[in-house]
Amino acid sequence: MQALLGIRILPVVAAVVLVILAACAPVTPVITPETTGPTGEEAAEAMTGEDAAVVYIYSSRHYGQMEAAFVEFSRETGIEVRFSFGKDAALRERLKAEGEFTPADVLFTVDGGNLWLAAQEGLLQPVASPVLQKNIPEAWRDPNNRWFAFSLRVRTIAYNPERVTPDELSTYEALADPRWEGRLCMRPSTNVYTQSLVASLIHQYGYEKAREIVAGWARNTKEFIDSDTRILETIAAGGCDVGIANHYYLARLVVKNPDFPVKLFWANQVGEGPEGRGVHANFSGAGITRYARNVESARRLLEWLSTSRGMALFAAGNFEYPVNPEVEVHEILKPWGNFKVDTTPVEIYSELQDDAIRLMDEVGYQ
Repeated sequence: MQALLGIRILPVVAAVVLVILAACAPVTPVITPETTGPTGEEAAEAMTGEDAAVVYIYSSRHYGQMEAAFVEFSRETGIEVRFSFGKDAALRERLKAEGEFTPADVLFTVDGGNLWLAAQEGLLQPVASPVLQKNIPEAWRDPNNRWFAFSLRVRTIAYNPERVTPDELSTYEALADPRWEGRLCMRPSTNVYTQSLVASLIHQYGYEKAREIVAGWARNTKEFIDSDTRILETIAAGGCDVGIANHYYLARLVVKNPDFPVKLFWANQVGEGPEGRGVHANFSGAGITRYARNVESARRLLEWLSTSRGMALFAAGNFEYPVNPEVEVHEILKPWGNFKVDTTPVEIYSELQDDAIRLMDEVGYQ
């Protein structure tokens, strides 16, 4: 997209360029026993009108096109699901560049802020669906029905039980206490998980108090590690005693090794005000694109994913928590118990992201 900005193109030529870009966009089919689906020129031809048997997805969920939920949806409905993968922000820019020529019917993201931005930028359309209204709790869907969350990605405190006891832990804020100096491992400031968490502190406490907390984190951090998995492995090896990580990274490690020596502590569960606001969570969610050609197929996919069976399969694909508390969680997660979630609106994280980055830079948080 940036390369095109420096070139002056006549409107007609620009339209042709966008058509070519859309036609050449990589589309990966979900392979089912019935079909492998068209690609290349055949995919371009399919863009010319409604194809009730296909739904095209732009997705930042890099867990493979063979996720059980999508395979099962195709098996039950006969609707083929095709993917093109990329990072959240890049997919939004791609939708802007393609405009009405996009092949995408659905945008899936792993960050609520990016999904909210897509709606604000006019990239998603409202979906009138009593099914989605019923199955998705109000806190996890757009007030204007442009996007819907399906599973939660909970970011909380991880610790080494040989070095730390649960009664020593309480809140994210408490990790700024000097007692944790040289014992803390964190993701760097460039990571979106960190940016969202700091944005939540700014929202809860104001800029100056949040600045004090993050300055404490910076002082206490023994090592900044740009991988939740490596943070957990470092804690297990005794390289640090506590850290902050998304819960599903530990679930993946526990599946491989049930005796993996790291535990989770659900942060901010007790107390008045911000201290008891609940654990920080983001979500995987989706919306139907503004120029979707296969709107009916797209709506059916979202509705199916919101059902108990569909949501359980979707969430289990990455050991995430279903947004509907009535849907059963994966067996690996059950021993970790219940928790209260911070339901701060996702737009807050996007609106305060620049402030969060500036704050971390001011206090020397790497």
